[in-house]
Amino acid sequence: MSFSGSSVGSGGRTSRRAFEFGRTYVVRPKGRHQATIVWLHGLGDNGASWSQLLETLPLPNIKWICPTAPSQPIALFGGFPSTAWFDVNDLSENAHDDVEGLDAAASHVASLLSTEPADIKLGVGGFSMGAATSLYSATCFALGKYGNGNLYLANISAVVGLSGWLPCSKNLGNKIEGVDGAARRAGSLPIMLCHGRGDEVVLYKFGEKSSQTLSSSGFQDLTFKSYNGLGHYTIPEEMDEVCSWLTSKLGLEGRSS
Repeated sequence: MSFSGSSVGSGGRTSRRAFEFGRTYVVRPKGRHQATIVWLHGLGDNGASWSQLLETLPLPNIKWICPTAPSQPIALFGGFPSTAWFDVNDLSENAHDDVEGLDAAASHVASLLSTEPADIKLGVGGFSMGAATSLYSATCFALGKYGNGNLYLANISAVVGLSGWLPCSKNLGNKIEGVDGAARRAGSLPIMLCHGRGDEVVLYKFGEKSSQTLSSSGFQDLTFKSYNGLGHYTIPEEMDEVCSWLTSKLGLEGRSS
């Protein structure tokens, strides 16, 4: 699936970036289908690796959709191409915000969720850059629109971000205050953030600051978990807590052993 966005090029001309998304991997629910979650991988990864891990989780009522990001030049790598949800020059909240790329990624997530049955609860989650994209989707849901002003139509019920950061965090609270219904949507959206204190890629302080920014901007149903000694990866303890949180927030029938 491709998505084109526009950006202003040299001389004031408008250029368009074409985003060619890679293969999508789906993990079918082993029990009664109650929720669908799009899960987004990190920089340089693909949907296959996370689909294999998610398939092992004791969450029989969740369908997981694991797309693969487009390959695009990345400023952080000196312009060398990599699979990425958006361009980035720094893995932190201080990074330049590639709103065009973020909008394309969030729109792709919403499109993947758009064909799910009406009685199925929807969510988005991810790791590292995938977590950043998930949190951006959360802000789009609250504001009711993407960064480019187009309407955001996905009705998401849960957001999970592991080892990530919040893009476009500046003035988020003011933006939410300026949109009718945004504070209500932000306040009712459950968000879980997890971060390792030993993370050497996306520093712990950026995850902590992202949690504080979301909370102060009106996202009241927010859970932040920290893990001593954990680097830029996931561990069973973290995934166990994610499973319990999703079961509770999505009202799932229960975990399988």
